[in-house]
Amino acid sequence: MSNVISFNDVSLRFGGVQALKNVSFEIEENSLFAIIGPNGAGKTSILNCINGIYKPTSGSINIFDQDSKDLHPDNIANLGVSRTFQNIELFENMTALDNILIGAHRHVDYGPVRSLLFSKKVRQEEEKARKISEDVIDFLEIEEYRYSYILSLPYGIQKRIELARALAMQPKVLLLDEPAAGMNNEETEDIARFILDVHEELGITVVLIDHDMNMVMDIATDVVVMDFGEKLFQGDPQEAAKNQKVIDAYLGVG
Repeated sequence: MSNVISFNDVSLRFGGVQALKNVSFEIEENSLFAIIGPNGAGKTSILNCINGIYKPTSGSINIFDQDSKDLHPDNIANLGVSRTFQNIELFENMTALDNILIGAHRHVDYGPVRSLLFSKKVRQEEEKARKISEDVIDFLEIEEYRYSYILSLPYGIQKRIELARALAMQPKVLLLDEPAAGMNNEETEDIARFILDVHEELGITVVLIDHDMNMVMDIATDVVVMDFGEKLFQGDPQEAAKNQKVIDAYLGVG
């Protein structure tokens, strides 16, 4: 099985702060890859490096065998990488459907002149985007919220809609930053089920950050454990739970 993402001795520094230090790992195609660790471990910095928000101070990142150093976030999205954020980044005064359509519009193909004329080509492309969005809405079981404004929706449903927008981009790799953060047990079980469905039914490679160890252990196929910007462990989730360095990092020992 081929690698979709390779971190090669990546370091990231902001002034005197070392966010990542010589981090290396590979993410295989069709894996459900989890990155865990205490607060400040460098987890979100890894995602930001993958999708081009941050550029490594040293080292390299390959995405689908392409060096990402000269790629902007939109270029990386066009390679097939989408993401959600720890803090919900939806347009609150728009409906759920409109937010999801934004993701689907990565696939439309028409210029400004055709848009102004609302030509047949534009109508066909808009129908395509609507079909993609409706399929995602059905997949994530949010039909009843289709025309609801984001401001009016419960937190757990907003997180699901953000996932829907990322899926509407039809990615090959999906980056999920704390998808269960702030959720109760029922909401966490729901989002874990949908993440598994995305991985197993849609065949999308998932890269997941979360603090919920139980959820990670239940669904991940591979795990990297970070602490203070360094990789402590990579391997099977069950082995991670038994690793003394991992235990010490989570308990604040050492």
